[in-house]
Amino acid sequence: MKLKGSVLRFLISDALSLLGNSIAGVVLPLVLLARTGDALAAGSLAIICAVPQFICGLVGGAALDKLNRRRVCMASDLVSALSVALLPIVDEVWGLSFGWFVVLGLLGAVGDVPGMTARDALLPEVCERDGSNLQQFVGANQSLKAMVNIIGPAAAALLMGFMGDVDALWITGACSCAAALVTASLPREVGVVAVSAVESTEVAASHEGAIKRMARASRSVLVDGLHALFGTDALLRASTLLSFGISMVMGSWQGIVLPAHFTAMGAPELVGYVVSSMGAGLLCGSLLYTAFSPRMPRRTWFVISLSGMALGMVVMGTLPSVPVLMLAAGIVGLFAGPASALLGFFAYDRVPESRRGAAMGALNALFLVVVPAGAFFGSVLVSLMDIGSACLVMTGAWIAVTLCALVARALRDLDAPAPTE
Repeated sequence: MKLKGSVLRFLISDALSLLGNSIAGVVLPLVLLARTGDALAAGSLAIICAVPQFICGLVGGAALDKLNRRRVCMASDLVSALSVALLPIVDEVWGLSFGWFVVLGLLGAVGDVPGMTARDALLPEVCERDGSNLQQFVGANQSLKAMVNIIGPAAAALLMGFMGDVDALWITGACSCAAALVTASLPREVGVVAVSAVESTEVAASHEGAIKRMARASRSVLVDGLHALFGTDALLRASTLLSFGISMVMGSWQGIVLPAHFTAMGAPELVGYVVSSMGAGLLCGSLLYTAFSPRMPRRTWFVISLSGMALGMVVMGTLPSVPVLMLAAGIVGLFAGPASALLGFFAYDRVPESRRGAAMGALNALFLVVVPAGAFFGSVLVSLMDIGSACLVMTGAWIAVTLCALVARALRDLDAPAPTE
């Protein structure tokens, strides 16, 4: 695929924004643990920030139909940069407390979600403007994101080793600022939403009416989306619940258990290498599934993927030496690739076109709550017992989820045709 001007700038901006978030995702839990010494504080912060993320996830889609999406991307990256850059400043001047983490975490949460939604909305517009193939563009963007998810955590580990934990956040802020600058270089007409003269007059005359319409649209997205996901199709309902279960356990591992484990070891930067190993495995697994998926039934892929992930999680649950832990994380990622692709396919394939937007909006909003909820439950376990015992409990939970998924009647015939409207 030949990358033209706007497409190339969009990819660079997206990669810089994601790189900043990827580094922050490793560094922030470690900084919080180092400053508070309390794993429960990290889980509590995740839940607190999940509330505005959930609201922004629902409202964002409706709001973006009225706002300049390019400017939303820029503003989001600048707010994200501000929220992380203030952490080392506050730490130097006053010292970081849990209250500061809450305030700046809420600021970052409000800024991040609209930007992610705006980038998704901008993607086809940028592609159309440059005359690029949308399917190839999406593929290039997904491959770039996978690479950043490998590089980011490893970069976080290196930065923490050279700069210290909180000072590594300066790089996160710099990445977000750079992303905003690259987005600003896109043509001005990109992201502009056409609004009729009548609509413009109505909005100007009544901001209250616009807010009410947005609230109704958000409620409609949630209600219709939940019905599409859980109301009619048993296979889709079961696969969605399985996705939530996997995300909760993985959120707990990455956000709480691994940071607590390596902080106790005195080597918190090693979290980045383990997360990068999982990202590398995920990329390889996704590529393998893309190349060979037609050669086996979906049920076979499903059984192999869940079994392989369970094997890797059992090894990780014993908290072995770092090389073995990295290998086990890579195995989890390798088998998670096909599982993630399958579960994502069901979310698209089994929802009627007329309800797909609402279903995706509700699904994305729910994931913004499910992952922090997993981190919170993990923090409770780590607070109530030692890390080793907490790992055994979560490993048992993972095995239980796997067994339920393998024997569930709704997940036996994965090649069944999607229901019609």
